[in-house]
Amino acid sequence: MSNSELATSYAALILADDDVEVTPDKLQTLIKAANIDDVEPIWTTLFAKALEGKNIKDMLLNVGSGGGTAAAPTGGAGGGATEAAPEEVKEEKKEEEKEESDEDMGFGLFD
Repeated sequence: MSNSELATSYAALILADDDVEVTPDKLQTLIKAANIDDVEPIWTTLFAKALEGKNIKDMLLNVGSGGGTAAAPTGGAGGGATEAAPEEVKEEKKEEEKEESDEDMGFGLFD
């Protein structure tokens, strides 16, 4: 990551921490206040557009959570169905683990 990108990232984090909207002008103001002169305005514009309408704090909190989420059940069963779904997934994972351990009986392909 170049100094320009790094400076713009830090400026965006500072604005988000103060609950201020991230705009190119505000990013550029923070960067100039930090005496960093080699940041081209394109970086502040790109970052502001990329972060537009997004909550940066939520993005930071969900960094390790992965990309996808489970699909919601399509049946009309109500609240009980949503509680049962994670249990079914856990049971399926346990069954898969048992199958994998049964297959590995110490025999190799060329033994």
